[in-house]
Amino acid sequence: MIDHAHDLASVRDATERLLTAVGTLDNAAVTQPSRLPGWTRGHVLAHLARNADALVNVLEGRPMYVSAEARDADIERDAPRDLGVQLTDLRESAARFQETGDAPADWSRTVELRNGVKDAAARVPFRRWVEVELHHVDLGIGYELEDLPGEFTEREIDFLADRFAGHPDVPPTRVTDGTRAWSTGRRPDGGPEVTVTGSPADLLGWLAGRRDGAALTVDGGPLPALPPL
Repeated sequence: MIDHAHDLASVRDATERLLTAVGTLDNAAVTQPSRLPGWTRGHVLAHLARNADALVNVLEGRPMYVSAEARDADIERDAPRDLGVQLTDLRESAARFQETGDAPADWSRTVELRNGVKDAAARVPFRRWVEVELHHVDLGIGYELEDLPGEFTEREIDFLADRFAGHPDVPPTRVTDGTRAWSTGRRPDGGPEVTVTGSPADLLGWLAGRRDGAALTVDGGPLPALPPL
């Protein structure tokens, strides 16, 4: 069962780690490239702030974004801002998300995210947790996949394995860290099942498109090419 209150507390902790780390930067560092192609660190920070507000919209029954074009324009507008402005926006938008999450609500209801994706309201805090943790890594400022909380890593691997489950372009695949295992890709059709083995951080990096999978061991065929998230 999803514990939205637990996940809201985890979002709060992850946000504090992010704010503390970003607070050590300077204005020049914010303009430097992040690990995401075409985005500076300022783009990542702007996206995180606007995503918090977008998830408030989701929880309050409004469209997540006015449009894809408006979402992109807001990020481009906010990316060049000075570090102090970025930090204030991150902190205030995070507080708005927490305030909305703390309000009494029916967490069993279904909400709509981008592109018509629907999910339980109770899963929204975990989705925000994903945004904060992975984009903290994307900043390239010393926080790595290996630094992520173990609970988060396991749950995100589970989430992504489920996301690719049944995908026609992904062969039947078993993903394992040697202790736990997940199944993903097409349903077994009598053909060989590919087994991908690695550390939790490397498995998450591959599934989330943050690493190329070179550190993984693959049996039964080549490393599957995963579609974009």
